[in-house]
Amino acid sequence: MKKAFKVPHTLILLLSMMLVAYLATWLVPQGFFDTVTLENGRQAVIPGTYTESETQKMLSPFDFLIAIPRALAAAQDIIFFVFIVGGVLAIARASGTIDALIGSLLNRFGTRPHMLIFMVVFVFAMASGAIGTAGEYIPFVLILVGLCKAMRLDAMTAVGMIVAGYGIGYGVSAFNPFTVMIAQEIADVPLYSGIELRLAIFVPFVLIGFHHVWRYAKRVQQNPEQSLVKGLACPLEGQNVHDYPALNIRHKLILLGLVATIVAAVWGISERGWYLYELGALFVLWGVFTAIVGRINPDTAANKFIEGVQELATTAILIGVARGIALIMEDGQILHTLVHAMSLPLSYLGAELASVGMFIMQSVLNLFIPSGSGQAYVTMPLMAPVGDLIGVNRQIAVLAYQFGDGFSNMIIPTNAVLMGIIGMAGVPYNAWFRFCLPLILKLMAAAATVLVLAVVFDYGASVQPI
Repeated sequence: MKKAFKVPHTLILLLSMMLVAYLATWLVPQGFFDTVTLENGRQAVIPGTYTESETQKMLSPFDFLIAIPRALAAAQDIIFFVFIVGGVLAIARASGTIDALIGSLLNRFGTRPHMLIFMVVFVFAMASGAIGTAGEYIPFVLILVGLCKAMRLDAMTAVGMIVAGYGIGYGVSAFNPFTVMIAQEIADVPLYSGIELRLAIFVPFVLIGFHHVWRYAKRVQQNPEQSLVKGLACPLEGQNVHDYPALNIRHKLILLGLVATIVAAVWGISERGWYLYELGALFVLWGVFTAIVGRINPDTAANKFIEGVQELATTAILIGVARGIALIMEDGQILHTLVHAMSLPLSYLGAELASVGMFIMQSVLNLFIPSGSGQAYVTMPLMAPVGDLIGVNRQIAVLAYQFGDGFSNMIIPTNAVLMGIIGMAGVPYNAWFRFCLPLILKLMAAAATVLVLAVVFDYGASVQPI
């Protein structure tokens, strides 16, 4: 009898990808583009300046090993943010607030899970599309996992709601300041231009995400054996419907503190340029507030915080190792080579196919450059002039970039936010890949259709630079 194939642990998968990237630095020609410093201080590549290195920089096996702790250090901001959120949420759970909130939401949506799924996907997509929220969703993971479990769903449904909203929001964003605005600035088209099309496709793409998650949720609700995470440990395990306490005044004050924390985070991101360090500080403040209002003594609060951090140790390791893939490619000087090699075939395609090719290229490159703004600075200076040569308006090149960056964020293991979300929910990457791949293919088909029609109808012609 043949032994069934067993998918390796997520850590083994990531380390294997690091090894492939390391071997590629020996085989792929090394080279780089010249760069120029923009007014905002960021570096952007200069088209037509790619040159291969005269000497090959060989990374040693020890360099590969060093890259692992370096990757953990490079991802420290998201790692420590996840630790802080996990610890603070453990304090909130100890106060009974999380369970009371789940019970309240269960009373409201217990017989209408489709409404919950649509609401979460829609709201998260709106937030990501408007202000670029991503890591801010991590605090909602345990709440939605517990709620889904009480509704006879599973942790995969909870993660699907969050990530579908997050990825689709980025992909069809009307004015995300971290992706669309940067890409338009680099492409030399007016900021906020072309917004009508992006607003028009928002709801259809959200409906694609909602339908995918809801169809899976219905299967699990009707037959729990259909769950992709059956038999795996689930956060808040052992919680029964009858265990949920009533939502009292203290719980409401603690939740009001959470809302205030999120509002302050949104304001800080949009107005003051805050990110994970400042957000971590806000959640520490909310944790102290929760302990005081919930009348949790300091020793108990400290122990609960440590327990929450310990539960996320695996997640932190996965986030750090995921960063190592891009780190090795940067050290081996092959990142620009890959960008250059992938951009060349586009010049031989017609405008319609080239626009889809740009989208696919951006999706692949997101694996190696998981930062949306970082990817814009590397690829848009190349895609804009390539589009000029083959009849793809720069507005369409921007659209292809944001589709590729946003949708692939939902599945690439180098995305630290994704690894944080699935890690907190206890969902292995291989199970998430099985769930998410069909959704990615649906979104890619819809995006390719939009890009081809954009070329046919000459989208962006009115703002095309002369």
